[in-house]
Amino acid sequence: MLAAASFSQTGNQTRTTTAAPPVQVVRPDSINESGLYDYWANMTAQGRAGGVLLGKLAVEGEPLPWEPILVSVDGKGQIVTSTQTDTKGQFVISFIDSHGVERNPQDAQRQMETHYEGCTVQATVAGFRSNALTITQRHLRDDPNIGTIMLSPEGRGGGTEISSTSTAAPATARKAFERARGDWVLQNADGATRNLKKAVQLYPAYAQAWLQLGKIQESSDRQAARDSFSKALAADPNFILPYEQLAALDAQEGKWQETLENTSRALQLDPAGTPQIWYYDALANLQLGNRDAAEASALKALTIDPRHTVPNTEQLLAVILARRADYAGALQHLRNSLTYITSGPNADLLKQQIAQLQQKAAAAR
Repeated sequence: MLAAASFSQTGNQTRTTTAAPPVQVVRPDSINESGLYDYWANMTAQGRAGGVLLGKLAVEGEPLPWEPILVSVDGKGQIVTSTQTDTKGQFVISFIDSHGVERNPQDAQRQMETHYEGCTVQATVAGFRSNALTITQRHLRDDPNIGTIMLSPEGRGGGTEISSTSTAAPATARKAFERARGDWVLQNADGATRNLKKAVQLYPAYAQAWLQLGKIQESSDRQAARDSFSKALAADPNFILPYEQLAALDAQEGKWQETLENTSRALQLDPAGTPQIWYYDALANLQLGNRDAAEASALKALTIDPRHTVPNTEQLLAVILARRADYAGALQHLRNSLTYITSGPNADLLKQQIAQLQQKAAAAR
């Protein structure tokens, strides 16, 4: 969970607070290596057809990055659903309802045809061009494999999610980095750390290795993680992902101006942004009193995140609207949140927030 918003009443005012999100950020959650893709791929074509779509992704001249890559389904200029690659570059597209919740209705094939036929599928990676695959009736009825998305490098003048320093790494450093990736897939954090440290020792400008080392260090040594992210940026100032990680660290520590500086720099390099970057930008702007900017960033995060991979964005937007005394708007977003946060402590918190705002809205009439 990312930031949680709480609402409480003080006299005639509504006090809203936002808790900083936990440091570890994955963009977005990857399909388990255990094999959601393989599960569907091993079914008969008849069994698969209509239930899901399958695809793969490759990067021209580059190994696949460690981070899952966002894959979006676009219908007439609007993102209707999204998914992400696993560590092998494979992805699965399944049906989601109007609230962004994955469903497997009995009429799955008809729903997929109604909503996804004719849509295009592309990856979103700053610094790279993606070809577009079109979902056809054949994919939905006979063969769910839509093919391979290929990413090609653009001019490296702007921001990028795959550091240009990787191509200059000596073979020994690249081998250490790939061994670290293998260790990480096997959940061997110690082995991954050891090989990443070897990679940056052999090649101190290895920005991608510094990033991954910092992500592993976050859970045990926040300062070491911060140092690693800073070294990644020193090696490649156009590398976007370390800015996102630093924004997460700063938000966790309540360093809102620093959070905003990191999100602003990331958005300068990649104006499209990611749900996480826009979320942190909204959170920092809210904390710094920039409500208009906070609302705009939160709305942008929602627009490009139909599956709610950043699940508390609507709660954050509700906080912003409540501070404007737009209780009806705030309540609508909190109720929306309950459609995909359906159980557990966070659902209980949402119900409490709704009750509090209902009382406030009634008193304001």
